[in-house]
Amino acid sequence: MTSIETALSLSALVTVAAAIVAGIATVATYIAAVDTAGAAARAHAIGVNYEPVRGHVDVTESGGVVPVTANVPAALGHMRATARYPVEYTTGGAK
Repeated sequence: MTSIETALSLSALVTVAAAIVAGIATVATYIAAVDTAGAAARAHAIGVNYEPVRGHVDVTESGGVVPVTANVPAALGHMRATARYPVEYTTGGAK
């Protein structure tokens, strides 16, 4: 008689566990997006090309600052992070 209740409670536990794992994976992806945005901003500021491992980056430059937005696919949607870094100019004044 308890087999139906047991099956329902086990399926609920599995669903909750899957949601927790997906949430943790999404937080880890956000941390990766922050790292990707920072690395891309720093690379562009010193004049080096940067290709992210996952996702893509949008780079702009205005007023001596390089803002970069990284978009990385996650288990629960897409994670987006932005980083800004000042442009490093050479001694001649050119980038």
